[in-house]
Amino acid sequence: MNAHNQINDLKSRMGQSIIGQSDVIDRLLIGLLANGNLLIEGLPGLAKTRAVKAMARNLDAQFSRIQFTPDLLPSDVTGTEVFQQTPDGGTFRFEPGPIFANIVLADEINRAPAKVQAALLEAMEERQVTVSGTTHTMDPLFIVMATQNPIEQEGTYPLPEAQMDRFLMHVQITYPLVEDEVEVIRLVRGEDNATASSSRTEAPAPIPQDAVFTARAEIGQIHVSDAMDRYMADLVQATRTPDKFSEDLANWIEIGASPRASLALDKCGRAHAWMNGRDYVDPADIRAIAHDVFRHRITLSFEAEGEAKTADDVVAEILRLVALP
Repeated sequence: MNAHNQINDLKSRMGQSIIGQSDVIDRLLIGLLANGNLLIEGLPGLAKTRAVKAMARNLDAQFSRIQFTPDLLPSDVTGTEVFQQTPDGGTFRFEPGPIFANIVLADEINRAPAKVQAALLEAMEERQVTVSGTTHTMDPLFIVMATQNPIEQEGTYPLPEAQMDRFLMHVQITYPLVEDEVEVIRLVRGEDNATASSSRTEAPAPIPQDAVFTARAEIGQIHVSDAMDRYMADLVQATRTPDKFSEDLANWIEIGASPRASLALDKCGRAHAWMNGRDYVDPADIRAIAHDVFRHRITLSFEAEGEAKTADDVVAEILRLVALP
């Protein structure tokens, strides 16, 4: 199979254990192919952790899960120097933390204090960790997928803006439809029965990492026209100069998106086009992922909160006002 068929196979396998969340599966794959980190938000019990585990289980990659808690220390994430006694006296040896894996699930990241959250920054941005003056690099395939509960939930800490901006996309998971929930009940019941009877079927061979690297190389060759480059830049610029588009937009946005938003639109747009079998990016690709790219990069004003406007409402208005190429 070529890389496109292998990624579609991965998507199909994930869909067998994640019911009614096809958009979330697409976003997880886009993050993997675009070599970026994802923030997945949703109420407890909406299969955030299950979705990430489904990807890791079907991909030939080392998986690590970090449960963030209020008493977690930075060294619990990055690793630490351990003294080891030797015949010659003794030496310090670096003991890698759970961050050293291919797919890292940072579960409920907003339940840990800012110091622990900051321990992820260098790894997410630079793909390396520095401990006691020594730099340790990550594997070529490395992605952090962090889940969080809405900050209104008790016992959570809002993520710092600097860390939020380092996530390629902010994916939201909502309640499933009633028909999908019926399928969820049947799926979990079947899994429980298979476990109890020890009749679990043999899992197919995992998708090799080479499929991801080949897909990334092909995505790098996706054609992006000058008009599409300008369209992406115009969308980002609209978050910074909203007064040029409408008075309402100017009242809703306090701080616009950083240049990382432009880069994220480009990467995710090309990955979206590739997944849909095209060798070029069109406006539909950009509009499909715009909410996930902008959702965590726009700071809303008090007026917007007073009018019960969400970031998605603001992004929808930007997409309506900015002219298509």
